[in-house]
Amino acid sequence: MNTQVDEYIQNADKWQAEMAMLQTILLDCGLTEVLKWRVPCFMLQKSNLILIGKFKAYVTLSFFKGVLLKDENGILVSPGENSQTMKMAKFTSVQQIIELEAVLKAYIYEAIEIENAGLKVEMTKSKNLDFPEELIQKLNKDSVFKTAFEGLTPGKQRGYKIYFSAAKQSATRTSRIEQYTERILKGQGFHDCVCGHSKRMPTCDGSHKYL
Repeated sequence: MNTQVDEYIQNADKWQAEMAMLQTILLDCGLTEVLKWRVPCFMLQKSNLILIGKFKAYVTLSFFKGVLLKDENGILVSPGENSQTMKMAKFTSVQQIIELEAVLKAYIYEAIEIENAGLKVEMTKSKNLDFPEELIQKLNKDSVFKTAFEGLTPGKQRGYKIYFSAAKQSATRTSRIEQYTERILKGQGFHDCVCGHSKRMPTCDGSHKYL
């Protein structure tokens, strides 16, 4: 077991028992755990296979190539309307996870088989044609960032695209993308309030300037 993953679960503000149960199931299936992108990631050799995610209303088990799973039990959902690869299962109790343990292990073993077979997800490239090259590179290199960005509404994606593309220099575009990565991972738009003091939530009204 990975001590960083253990610390992440033990120090979580909620869902500790649920995440620990999912961790046990994943390790029982022979996967290796690491803390990657600030969340527990479970790997098959050097390939990222599954993530444990913690949200306000539920905890998730996200399969990187979830669209290739048969999902005969219908437990998987897309993390966003624009997601092309990842599928996830949501849980709100330990009992729910216990009842689905056999099903989850079957899904995990299927994901392992898909990875061993070298199967790839066919991506729809047209969605990214008007994105700056630096953003496309980031989406291709960082699967967690890609999932988060694809989960944004079209309007939020467009806001970032306009801001990133407005920079004339490639280095500036790259810098802007890195600067706003944390916001994107949190599902926040370019114009969203992040200080919590806006009178026009969720839109920023400039209140942060007076804090």
